[in-house]
Amino acid sequence: QVELVESGGGSVQAGGSLTLSCGFSGNTRGTTSMAWFRQAPGKEREGVAGTYIIGGSTIYCADSVKGRFTFSQDNAKSTLYLQMNSLKPEDTAMYYCAASSSGFSACDGRNYKYWGQGTQVTVSS
Repeated sequence: QVELVESGGGSVQAGGSLTLSCGFSGNTRGTTSMAWFRQAPGKEREGVAGTYIIGGSTIYCADSVKGRFTFSQDNAKSTLYLQMNSLKPEDTAMYYCAASSSGFSACDGRNYKYWGQGTQVTVSS
């Protein structure tokens, strides 16, 4: 069992920045990837960015966030981060972090068993 707790969401104006955090705990042995996802009202869940535990490579799943969002992690603090700059109204969504032990694509939410409760990000124009 892996527990994940997101924080850092909020309301900002377009062009602003937010940093999301995801604290993880529990039995993370066997975890193959961890990632951020988001879901806007009426839209499908979308992979944002993640990392493969073996090798430590980072992947940005959504072209729309490349160059604006930065994924990072601090293993000493058992925390993932998502630094979001130049926010746009279309970034408005509930953001979730998740952990997977499937070994498959880090960007596919179907591969993830453990999810946090989410943190809301609202960007106004």
